[in-house]
Amino acid sequence: MQLTVYFFLGCSIFLASGYNSFSKSMETIGKKQYQVQHGSCSYTFLLPETDNCRSSTSYVSNAVQRDAPLDYDDSVQRLQLLENIMENNTQWLMKVLNQTTRLELQLLEHSLSTNKLERQISDQTNEITKLQEKNSFLEKRVLEMEDKHTLQLKSIKDEKDQLQVLVARQNSIIEELEKQLVTATVNNSVLQKQQHDLMETVHNLLTMISTPNSAKNNFIAKEEQISFKDCAEAFKSGLTTSGIYTLTVPNTVQEKKAYCDMETGGGGWTVIQRREDGSVDFHRTWKEYKMGFGDPAGEYWLGNEFVSQLTNQKRYVLKIHLKDWEGNEAYSLYDHFSLASEELKYRIYLKGLTGTAGKISSISQPGNDFSTKDADNDKCICKCSQMLTGGWWFDACGPSNLNGMYYPLRQNNNKFNGIKWYYWKGSGYSLKATTMMIRPADF
Repeated sequence: MQLTVYFFLGCSIFLASGYNSFSKSMETIGKKQYQVQHGSCSYTFLLPETDNCRSSTSYVSNAVQRDAPLDYDDSVQRLQLLENIMENNTQWLMKVLNQTTRLELQLLEHSLSTNKLERQISDQTNEITKLQEKNSFLEKRVLEMEDKHTLQLKSIKDEKDQLQVLVARQNSIIEELEKQLVTATVNNSVLQKQQHDLMETVHNLLTMISTPNSAKNNFIAKEEQISFKDCAEAFKSGLTTSGIYTLTVPNTVQEKKAYCDMETGGGGWTVIQRREDGSVDFHRTWKEYKMGFGDPAGEYWLGNEFVSQLTNQKRYVLKIHLKDWEGNEAYSLYDHFSLASEELKYRIYLKGLTGTAGKISSISQPGNDFSTKDADNDKCICKCSQMLTGGWWFDACGPSNLNGMYYPLRQNNNKFNGIKWYYWKGSGYSLKATTMMIRPADF
């Protein structure tokens, strides 16, 4: 009987044949070899020689003939043993073959994963290279922009220094001119007062010479009747026609000419400011705003001192009437208005706003001090009166200025130094006309 055994290693398979036992068959290996190449694998077969096979067969036959019962059983057992060994080795070889196949598949998968990872690394390396190149380009641009901005800043600084020198020089010139103007104004005011006093003296002398005593008394009484504390008093006396009235400065014998509005809202309004055509320059000094200027029949400012004394005797209301260039009108009414004394910079006090010119007061609250071109009392490091022109209760510099520059139609937009009332028309709109008037709260 011939037996066959397979040995597997890698991709090579070895075939051996023998007789009677596995050990004898292993001894016969190496006598004849046959090799077959199939793809990447080679197969080698080792077969016993023919003579040995015959002698072995004869030996077995003789043995059987001599002692048939005993040798046959022994041969069967050996044959079964060899078959078992053969089956075990075959199973072991199949397991090794399966495991080798799995290892080859895993190796292939690992190789594919490695290739994919290498491609990813290569792509990332390319991206990093591109980012580095882009970063280098951006750094270069930033350096160029820094150099450019440095030059621009240096140029701006040089211009600023030149402008500061120019502004300082102009401020010196302006201050000198203001001093000269104040001196001239004082001299002019003194001459006007002297002339006025002289005219009154001459007038009184002529009146007393030409008028009997009874007539003189009637004349004095008549003069006293047409001089009032305010327009409300004139209205209550029966004078209900709007026009220019003579008012007496409180606690003095001085008189002021003022325009009385006897029609708006029941009449009795004393007009303290009016703008309508730009005929009067409102960029005035502190003293001019204190005493008043302009023409009561047209544009004028009644005077801070008179208004301060008047509004500190009793409670007054303030009404501000506004007109734009499109024919619209609006007003702001304050239930309580007064001005402090000159020592307190004619600070303004306002309460209780109503009206159509904005729900928020365009005169900053709480009250601010009054400022003019020669008296800076605002809350700004700049000089609002010089920058925006006119005298006003500036804050820093505040949402209103009814004493700014007068601009005509089609020139009144984007004018931040014009006649401004922010919460009605905004900061750059210059109004056509304004009127500020006061009346006792108990009128």
